[in-house]
Amino acid sequence: MMAQLPVLVVIIPLLAAPLLVLVRQRALVRLMALAASAASAVCATLLALQVDDAISYHVGGWPPPVGIEYRVTKATAFVLTLVTSLGTVALFLGTRGTRKDVQEGRTHLFYAAYLLCLTGLLGMVVTGDAFNVFVFLEISSLSTYALVAMGPRRRALTAAFNYLILGTIGGTFVLIGIGLLYQMTGTLNGIDIVEKMADVGETRTVQVAFAFLVVGFGIKLAVFPLHQWLPNAYVESPSAVSSFLAGTATKVIYFQMIRVLLGVFGASYVFGTLQFGLLLGPLSLIGMFAGSLAAIYQNSLKRLLAYSSIGQVGYLTLALAFGTEEGTYAGMLHLGAHAVTKTGLFLLASAIIAHVGTDRIASLAGLGKRMPLAAFAFVVGGVGLIGVPGTAGFVSKWALLRAALEAGHLAYAIAILLSSLLAVVYVWRVVEVMYFREPPDEGSESLKGLRGYDWGAFAPALVVLGASIVLGVWSEPITSYLHDAAVQLYQGSR
Repeated sequence: MMAQLPVLVVIIPLLAAPLLVLVRQRALVRLMALAASAASAVCATLLALQVDDAISYHVGGWPPPVGIEYRVTKATAFVLTLVTSLGTVALFLGTRGTRKDVQEGRTHLFYAAYLLCLTGLLGMVVTGDAFNVFVFLEISSLSTYALVAMGPRRRALTAAFNYLILGTIGGTFVLIGIGLLYQMTGTLNGIDIVEKMADVGETRTVQVAFAFLVVGFGIKLAVFPLHQWLPNAYVESPSAVSSFLAGTATKVIYFQMIRVLLGVFGASYVFGTLQFGLLLGPLSLIGMFAGSLAAIYQNSLKRLLAYSSIGQVGYLTLALAFGTEEGTYAGMLHLGAHAVTKTGLFLLASAIIAHVGTDRIASLAGLGKRMPLAAFAFVVGGVGLIGVPGTAGFVSKWALLRAALEAGHLAYAIAILLSSLLAVVYVWRVVEVMYFREPPDEGSESLKGLRGYDWGAFAPALVVLGASIVLGVWSEPITSYLHDAAVQLYQGSR
């Protein structure tokens, strides 16, 4: 059974999804979805514990390059564990939130699409076949469009449509890039492509393939200025979906970008011959500041967090732009830190909104008195976004600063600190409303229909935000693991 873990982590949610459509019974559907996601998380964790160099699994017993290879490294196992764990926790919110967010009679479709999205993300991470990456990318994308469209407001349809248009363009660019690589190398297996790139790397076709892949993954990653789809998709989707996507979707695409730039083309070619860092670095800086500035002026809590994610994507791509092993390590570390922190904040925001009845920041007045635990949890998540010591965000931003200085980019290091100050501003806006504005009078219109604490909704948020503190205080195991993972990635070990 242990030898089958690389394929089980993908197959379990894939097979469970159509079963949910057949079952339809609400309670049983929820239980089956949770069980499938949790089982996949267990498989991913076991892989993370046992992988050392690389585990190669030949699907159907057909060896590559004829057959499809699933390849698990330390970096792969880390991302698999992160995605499955956060996906399972977000589903706990979904078990309650879907009653309000998803139209009656569509619950089974919601959970089926959710598991298909999870399948697509996991498949992209574990596969070692280039065309398989596109197949799983489309599985996750199509199911995500459906999930966003299931949002409780009519604007969810517009958000899903915009996401579909831009996502289709991004997917098409990725497919063209893969096709051009196949044209020049005659193979789709990742290891084979790397071996044959030495003979064709300087051709114009390979350079065009590089451009198509970067733009395609850039759209999916929401790299500035290709980010327009992200805010509405996060805001209008059901609560469990926005929490899940915020912590996983862009992180998986970022991991794919690392594997393409470093694993396929190589750091010396991308950042030496093509000087790609000269383009990616400035775009990352603009994204960091544009996303944070936009977040400052938002009146919606979920929209504030969505624009914050655009800024955080800038940190990820900036780490990659350094073109160094230390930058790769910092990017992987920030991938994990931001995934945990932002998932926790979206889960918490969903629980607060369910309590208050609206996502307007002004409606959170006096929440520090009305819901002290929820307000304090938001402060914990907020300082994690800022990068205050004792949080996972501090560990990752410190690594990012070190990477910038070691690469000789003092200006980038200063920009990282300044953009963190912008995070202080938008986090403080919410904290100020929660703690320093008087709550509405008892019996006022704004309190009508106010619900009590829903621990089924708050518990997942508290668990994830608590994990961000644990990772910040006791970071040595994860930093050591990710350092080894970054070495493998930078050296081109897929």
